[in-house]
Amino acid sequence: MKTIYILWLREIKRYLRSKSRIIGSLGQPILFLLALGYGLGSVFAKAGEGNYFQFLAPGIIGMSIIFTAIFSGIQIIWDRQFGFLKETLVAPVNRLNIMIGRTLGGATVATMQGLLVLILVTIFGFRPYSWALVPVAILFMLLVALLFAALGAMIGSLLDDMQGFQLIMNFLVMPLFFLSGALFPLNGLPAILEGIVKFDPLSYGIDSFRILLVGSGSFGIGLDFAVLAIVTAIFLGLGSYFFSKIQV
Repeated sequence: MKTIYILWLREIKRYLRSKSRIIGSLGQPILFLLALGYGLGSVFAKAGEGNYFQFLAPGIIGMSIIFTAIFSGIQIIWDRQFGFLKETLVAPVNRLNIMIGRTLGGATVATMQGLLVLILVTIFGFRPYSWALVPVAILFMLLVALLFAALGAMIGSLLDDMQGFQLIMNFLVMPLFFLSGALFPLNGLPAILEGIVKFDPLSYGIDSFRILLVGSGSFGIGLDFAVLAIVTAIFLGLGSYFFSKIQV
């Protein structure tokens, strides 16, 4: 447990000490909120779909979490190139604990980032459906962050090139985000697109945020939790296996 705690704390300290990282990571959510939330709000309202800003806010929170969580995997490559990973792996500790500590750290940082965006959208005018459900929404944020932090760690364990990691992540993250329903309703989609959306784990994360923060969703909170929990367990298992095979 001490190993897990130390590596978790390392990730938190690195995040809190990087003020530019915190401020810079808010730029993309602000851009989406202003360009889409206000720009397409009137179109969404004319279509009889209600307030687009209220609809969009949970999707922007999910976007912030997934980008922060999945790119935490690049820290493995960074530490491998600068020798820190070698020092960690030769220590008399279980590699599984090392992977869990790093993944929990990345997930916690991503959840903190999601909380910052939640505060940000509240300042811009978003109002949760029920304040009493916000703590539950935060727990789902942590679950989504853990899922994608584990995915990032798994891919980071397989690669040793930061440029390759970024290319693969962009190829993977952008489709996951745009096909999750973060920017558009999932109702009335073509059959093919609807099938793809159901295979996207982020769809269930965004749906849970909307149910808890807006009061409406497509799948149901029970199904959302079940899918997220199962996929998280799978990625944690795969991430642990590939991390245990790292050669430095």
